[in-house]
Amino acid sequence: MESRLVHKTYRNMFKEIGYTEAEIEKRLETIRQFYFYGGEDERVYYPVGEDMGYICDTGNNDARTEGMSYGMMICVQLDMKEEFDRIWKWAKTYMWMSEGVNEGYFAWSCATDGRKNANGPAPDGEEFFAMALFFAAHRWGNGEGIFNYEKEAQEILHACIHKGENGRAGAPMWNRENHQILFVPGIDFTDPSYHLPHFYELFALWAYEEDREFFKYAAKASREYLVKACHPVTGFSAEYAEFDGNPMSRKLPWTTDRHDWFFSDSYRTVANIGLDYEWFGIDEGQCKAAENIQRYLAEDGRNGNYSIYEVNGERVGNQALHPTGLPATIAQASLAVKDIEVSREWIERLYNMEMRTGRWRYYDNCLYFFAFLALSGNYRIY
Repeated sequence: MESRLVHKTYRNMFKEIGYTEAEIEKRLETIRQFYFYGGEDERVYYPVGEDMGYICDTGNNDARTEGMSYGMMICVQLDMKEEFDRIWKWAKTYMWMSEGVNEGYFAWSCATDGRKNANGPAPDGEEFFAMALFFAAHRWGNGEGIFNYEKEAQEILHACIHKGENGRAGAPMWNRENHQILFVPGIDFTDPSYHLPHFYELFALWAYEEDREFFKYAAKASREYLVKACHPVTGFSAEYAEFDGNPMSRKLPWTTDRHDWFFSDSYRTVANIGLDYEWFGIDEGQCKAAENIQRYLAEDGRNGNYSIYEVNGERVGNQALHPTGLPATIAQASLAVKDIEVSREWIERLYNMEMRTGRWRYYDNCLYFFAFLALSGNYRIY
């Protein structure tokens, strides 16, 4: 499989609908400059000292494992080794936990001066850290210490599935029985947008040998899970969901917010389905969600009137809080839609959409950047 992956070709869907390679490359460079080096109401990357840097959640003025690992993935895709190493060193210096029940994991939120805001992890950060580190190892080679990227990735994944075993403190990030990633370690539900079967296929090749079989099963389990988690008409998934795919509406001790609707986290689910299909071409039925969501939101996309929705499509009545990120993820889903005519207007919309400025730009522009990379053929396996 590894030889086949090295020689894989990637679709450039912008080119397929008529844009030239020169136009696409120019647009991608504009996005890169905006995200990393734009003005104070544009950029989210902040260098620190001689050798560190962080991605800022500008809405909450903190650094999160989500954004840090996203930044590393974007850097390795664009061959930005200096920025990658800066972000990784900041994460390992300030976010990584060396003791306690979460030893081996990363604190999901830190202040921009490095102080931990929490001592718990968020599993989507760990899986993106690991994948970005593997790609860095293959693209740039391993270095010393924390820059031995491959070993760092393997250690992260080993902790994720073995904590709690043989007297080891803490809890794993995956349910070891059903192979589903958890919302947080030790909890009994999941987040559909955390399911990344395309990452697990690669973890099954590159993790420590003893861990590879687990991720092989996790890839299949996640694709099968996504079929159940995505509504059969709308294609929507909930932010948090039960192991059977139904929205998770139980009360939680740390919040009174709802998480059983199509909102924020869950925008990423169909984008992930799109990238998974582009990388591996395996459809267990999950790809239907990509077409469903593009058809269901076609009119809202044309008038830009995105709402917060119940999973069945009912409007809650409020405007979507991520008006750039939502259509970006729906556009990325085009990679799993068999008929490009269904997707054409979403692809066109993304290409012509401006990145978000101001306080709430962080999450929207992360999703936008990933979508542009994916649809231009630049979100690749290394």
